[in-house]
Amino acid sequence: MKYLCVYCGSSPGQDPAYAESATLLGQLLAEAGWGLVYGGGRVGLMGAVADAAMAHHANVLGIIPEFLHGLEVAHEGISELQVVPDMHERKARMAEKADAFLVLPGGFGTLEELYEILTWAQLQLHHKPVVLANINGYYEHLIRFMDQQVEAGFLKANNRSLIPHFDSVQAAFKHLQQHISTQHTGLDQEKI
Repeated sequence: MKYLCVYCGSSPGQDPAYAESATLLGQLLAEAGWGLVYGGGRVGLMGAVADAAMAHHANVLGIIPEFLHGLEVAHEGISELQVVPDMHERKARMAEKADAFLVLPGGFGTLEELYEILTWAQLQLHHKPVVLANINGYYEHLIRFMDQQVEAGFLKANNRSLIPHFDSVQAAFKHLQQHISTQHTGLDQEKI
């Protein structure tokens, strides 16, 4: 079974399209026979994608640090919930389990996860595809900023290409499905 790691907000956001996209993504990955690995929360977009995946009979693995589990934001209704000591362990386990990464709208935590997994790809610590779901233009400024990083000489064009973006979860997930079978997707634990 392939696992899609989804990085997204613990808030639903102001635009209903964000939660609708998270729900649709959960359905799409389930219908494709994929599992979901995510941060283990029951709230916001995290909860929406997990609930939809579960409703369509996908295997859902949530990985949550102890301090968040203690704040009662953990999703106890998923296939498997792993409680880990800290955020570093959470991210490492999610990355290890995932075959691909999809980024929905979110805040600081989502951006931090995105940039860490992109940095690992840039350093060739993994060769797993990463896509950005630019729902209703949410990531337009970030996309332009990454292009500016290339223009300013701080980001190589080939590394910029590590993060394609799509305006819908359907297009983003289809892209991952088309590329996952042709790529080596190992995560080099010795380097991380």
